[in-house]
Amino acid sequence: MTYIIIAITAIVSFAAFGNSILFQRLLLNPYIVFKRNEWYRLISHAFVHANFLHLFVNMIVLLSFGRYVESILKQLQSIGSIGMHQVHFLILYLGAAIVSSLTTLRKHKNDPYYQSVGASGAVSAIVFFSIFFSPLEKLYLMAIIPIPGIVFAIAYLFYSNYMSRKGGDNINHDAHFVGAVFGFIYPILIDPKLFFFFLKQLGL
Repeated sequence: MTYIIIAITAIVSFAAFGNSILFQRLLLNPYIVFKRNEWYRLISHAFVHANFLHLFVNMIVLLSFGRYVESILKQLQSIGSIGMHQVHFLILYLGAAIVSSLTTLRKHKNDPYYQSVGASGAVSAIVFFSIFFSPLEKLYLMAIIPIPGIVFAIAYLFYSNYMSRKGGDNINHDAHFVGAVFGFIYPILIDPKLFFFFLKQLGL
């Protein structure tokens, strides 16, 4: 599923780079969502990106963590905790794209000029899902500094919340924050007993 999502996202994003009409039809504009009832934008915005670097970063992160998340879901399927792992991966990814847009919808529903694109909310969910199962595994901050995943998660949430309040950088930090939280609680939603597994991983 990771490779399929990356392929589809790359194809759609590249097509939208050279087609402003397609780009405008797929991006998230809360005002248009409500005015025209174009709710598909809650998902479609995750398949278009502002530029190549934006696309590259999101897809590299998705590639790095998505395969691990799929392996976890396969293990959960094998022990009977969940059904088809592919379905859960799609629910996690696309569900995060939707849920991470809700705060943006509320905040900008009366702003016809606000636009948001990118898979960052969905990708954040994939990263935080992996942290749930390996909270002490080292992640590399700025690709250099190794820190435990749980520490990275807390810092990421504080940073996203701070930047959301500060604003002014044209990045949808609300989507990052909400998508990350959704990814972290998704294991508990599919099997509440997994919370005890998380605590055990922390040595509690």
